[in-house]
Amino acid sequence: MIIQAMPFVPGRVQGTLTTRLEPGGASSLLLMDYDGVMELEHAPAGLIVSGGAPLSHPMTQLQGLGIPTVIVSRRQAQELSEGMCLLLDGNDGTLRLMGKGESAPDATTGCELPKAGEPVLTADGVAVELRASITGVSGAEEALRAGASAVGMVRTEYLTPPHGRMPDVAYYEKTFAAICEAAAPLPVTFRLLDISVDKKPPWLGEMRGMTGLLGLQGSRLFGIRPVSSVLEAQLSALARVSAVHDLRVLMPYVASPDEFRHWKHRIRMWLPDRIAIGAMAETPAAALAMPEWRRDGTRVSIGCNDLMQCLFGADRDIPEVAGYLDPYSPYLFRFLQLVADAAAEHMDQVQLCGLLQQLPGVLSILLGLGYRQFSMSPRLIPALAGVVRETRLEEARQLAMAVQAASDSASVRELLGFPPDARPAMPWVSNG
Repeated sequence: MIIQAMPFVPGRVQGTLTTRLEPGGASSLLLMDYDGVMELEHAPAGLIVSGGAPLSHPMTQLQGLGIPTVIVSRRQAQELSEGMCLLLDGNDGTLRLMGKGESAPDATTGCELPKAGEPVLTADGVAVELRASITGVSGAEEALRAGASAVGMVRTEYLTPPHGRMPDVAYYEKTFAAICEAAAPLPVTFRLLDISVDKKPPWLGEMRGMTGLLGLQGSRLFGIRPVSSVLEAQLSALARVSAVHDLRVLMPYVASPDEFRHWKHRIRMWLPDRIAIGAMAETPAAALAMPEWRRDGTRVSIGCNDLMQCLFGADRDIPEVAGYLDPYSPYLFRFLQLVADAAAEHMDQVQLCGLLQQLPGVLSILLGLGYRQFSMSPRLIPALAGVVRETRLEEARQLAMAVQAASDSASVRELLGFPPDARPAMPWVSNG
């Protein structure tokens, strides 16, 4: 029996299937429903997630664990039963039933680590930066071990003092300095407080207008207390830490260059000129403002997860509609080509963030579109460095052109060599 699932976290592992992981079950393959992802307490050898929303915040957190993972539909999950011996391949998404005593063929699991602080070269010698997205000191340490070229983003909204109390300048100064020290000599970029309805810190109560995926979030909250008070604490701490460490700042969820300039002027009251301030473009409008960002010399990080929510009109945290956020849609890559064309010779100021580039086959397309800077979970850097090293840019450009010319995502997956059912069915198709 072979089940074609959606590949999610690279890696190949064999184990016995269980639906309840006990302490000491690290050699098991855990089948769990998407609704329970945030409650995972122990790390299994491999994960099979039923009904997962691939670009959701829970799955983003899960990917950071580096456990080989595939996503199955709930219909496919019904074909799996406790005690099965399976070979899980997070690279191509297959689940293969193994016979009693049968072992998987030897496979090379190790990847050559890039040298920390340096780009990875394609097969034809073009430099590509694989940066780390992290949430704390352990992530910074892992970024160094994995060979990240830099820390592309520290997600500061996940930094909270014990007991959920409101962070102050002292807390942030100590925490930011520890992250920079752990990452040294890598440069570190801190994304300012990026609060949204699905990322509410414990110190923030109910707030009117903070509903849905298009409500108050990111920089839209900067002028509203208590968010503004915590933001000021972050800025004061960053100013102090920057006297010793090489750091940069990203402003989250900026709708336009005008909004960015407004907040940049306000933020400069705390931040010295030595700290570069960049923008997170997470809506189609902000991404298409690339000529204005280019003219202002602003470094831009494109947040693909939120961008795709707007582009496809679906909330990534709702499994029932998350399938609309199709990472193999030709329309998505046509849009990203427009953005790359608008950036032109300033593509060295554009960073792609989110899960998109981490999905199988996608990085080669993005390289073909012209993107050269990516921020991702540190654990995925070695595997994706291998993809970069094997890529020849002319072939990648031809692939990107073919993908954009495709009529649907099934054709794109075929171009990438995936079986037609290499991901869960779209929302309008019955999963049984």
